[in-house]
Parts: sequence; C-alpha cells; structure tokens
Amino acid sequence: MRDTVLWRKQSHIIMMIAEALDIDAERALDLFYSTDTYRKFSNPNYGLQLMSDLYIVDEVIRELQDKI
Repeated sequence: MRDTVLWRKQSHIIMMIAEALDIDAERALDLFYSTDTYRKFSNPNYGLQLMSDLYIVDEVIRELQDKI
C-alpha cells in the first residue's frame, strides 16, 4: 500500500513539474530523477515524502534553476 501511495505521489509531482515548466511528462520524469530532491524523496529518512507535492515541485524547480 505504501509503495502505491508513493508511486501516485511521485506521478503527480512529475505531472506538476511538466505543467510548471511547459514540458512533456517524459522530460519532467528525466529532470526529476536527475535531482538531489529526488534522491532525498527516495530516502524516507529525509521526510520529504511527507511534504506537500507543491513543496517538492518548488524544490525541484529551485534546484534546476541553481544548476543554470
């Protein structure tokens, strides 16, 4: 059950990234997987899984902007 909830949360985050950056979902997925935010999201010790989807999207976008 927990894995299903996290998978849905991750899917929603990816779609929100795609919409925010006006890119397709596949590109958003690649971007999300390339971030430190994703690494933290994947590790329950960071607690990022408990944060809102919008907070996580903002963190991803901020991280991507810092790389530019």
